Amino acid sequence: MWVHPQFDPIALRLGPVAIHWYGLMYLAAFGMFLYLAGRRVQQPQYAQAGWSRRDVDDLLFFGVLGVVLGGRLGYVLFYKPDYYIDHLLEVFAVWKGGMAFHGGLLGVIVAMALFAKLRGRRFFEVTDLIAPCVPTGLAAGRLGNFINGELWGRFADPSLPWAMVFPQSGSPEPRHPSQLYQFLGEGLFLFTLLWLYTRRPRLTGQVSGLFLIGYGAQRFVTEFFRQPDDFLGLRALQLSQGQWLSLPMIVAGLAIWLWASRRPAA
Repeated sequence: MWVHPQFDPIALRLGPVAIHWYGLMYLAAFGMFLYLAGRRVQQPQYAQAGWSRRDVDDLLFFGVLGVVLGGRLGYVLFYKPDYYIDHLLEVFAVWKGGMAFHGGLLGVIVAMALFAKLRGRRFFEVTDLIAPCVPTGLAAGRLGNFINGELWGRFADPSLPWAMVFPQSGSPEPRHPSQLYQFLGEGLFLFTLLWLYTRRPRLTGQVSGLFLIGYGAQRFVTEFFRQPDDFLGLRALQLSQGQWLSLPMIVAGLAIWLWASRRPAA
C-alpha cells in the first residue's frame, strides 16, 4: 500500500512569484496542442485545403477561451447550481477552483463553431483536425490532479498493489489512484487510438465522432473508481454525475460517426 507523496503544489518560486504544478500542466497541454496540431496541418488533406500554422495558433486561442468559460459555467450549472444562485458573484471566482470537463467541451464546441464561421470552414473539418490533439492535454490535467492529491478514487482493497492513501481525503483507508487511471484512459490511450486512426484520411466527422465515443466510454468506466463529489454523491442507478454526462457523449459520437460514414466523401 502506497501513500501519496504529498508534492508541494508550488513547483518553482521566482522571488514573489510562485509557479504551481497545475499551471505547468496547462502550459504543457498548450505546448503539446501546438506541436500536434502543427503536425496535423502538414498532412496532405489539410495542407491542400490551405490550413497553416497561423490557423493552429488561432485555434489554440479560441480553444482556451472555450475551455475556461465553458468549464467554469459547466461546473456552475452541472454541479452546484443551487449554491451559485445564492452566490452569483462567486461564479467569477475561478481562483477558488471549480471546472467541469463536459462544460469545457461545450465551450470548445461553441468556440470551434465560431472559428469555422469566421474562417469559412466546415465545423467538422475543424473538430476533426483538433480531436487527436486534445487527449494529451487531458492527460496533463489528470497528472496535475494527482500531483495536487485531489479528485482521489474510491476505497480500494489494501491488497491492490497500487492502492494509495490520500491524506487530503481525511481517511487512512487506501484508495484507487483514479487520477492515474484517467491519465492512462482518457489521456494516453485515447490519444494513441485517435492518432493511429488519423494516419490515413477519414470521412469528415468520423474523427470527431470517435473522440466523443472514446472519451465518453473511458470516462464512464474510470468514474467507477473515482470518489463522487461529496456534495453530489451518486445519482440515479448509482451512477455518478460524470457518468450521466458521459452517456450523451457516447450516443452523440455514435450518431456523428454513423452519419459521417454514410455521407459521400467530400
